[in-house]
Amino acid sequence: MKVYVVFIAMTVSISMAAQNKVYVNNKQVSENTIHQLKKTYGIAIANGSYWYDNICGAWGYSGGKTMGFIPARLPIGGRLQSNASNGRSGVFVNGRQLPFADVSALKRIINVVPGRFWLDHKGNGGYEGMPPTFNLIYLSRKSGGSSFYRNSYTGIGSGSSGGTSYVIGKGWSVITN
Repeated sequence: MKVYVVFIAMTVSISMAAQNKVYVNNKQVSENTIHQLKKTYGIAIANGSYWYDNICGAWGYSGGKTMGFIPARLPIGGRLQSNASNGRSGVFVNGRQLPFADVSALKRIINVVPGRFWLDHKGNGGYEGMPPTFNLIYLSRKSGGSSFYRNSYTGIGSGSSGGTSYVIGKGWSVITN
């Protein structure tokens, strides 16, 4: 009888472990953390491997471009690696080398040159170790266009219009003027 109970317990453990195959910055995210993110932010993370910049909130699939932005400073993942998105541009933001797709998106609002930069969750940025020299939210507004982007995977959207920028998720939003 004890062998049967142990077998059932092992089967439950194995099936529960199979449910959580979420890796952020090469570190497995616990089932509890996944549950808390869904409860707090409405973010449902599918099994997969992702990179996440916890300073500015950018995220993408491991080896890929930026897919969107979520709140910064979430307690998930390991340290962001420079090769997280297989960038070859010579442009580094918060230690991650950007792929050309990210650089192309940035070039719509700012002159982009190779170098090492920092960017925070409010859009402030500059050269590493130096004070801020630009704000991407301000520059996006100044470019005059209205824009909107919604990630079909997370349902989180962001945009700007008429001097206001925003990020919208299920049950939460951040608006800046």
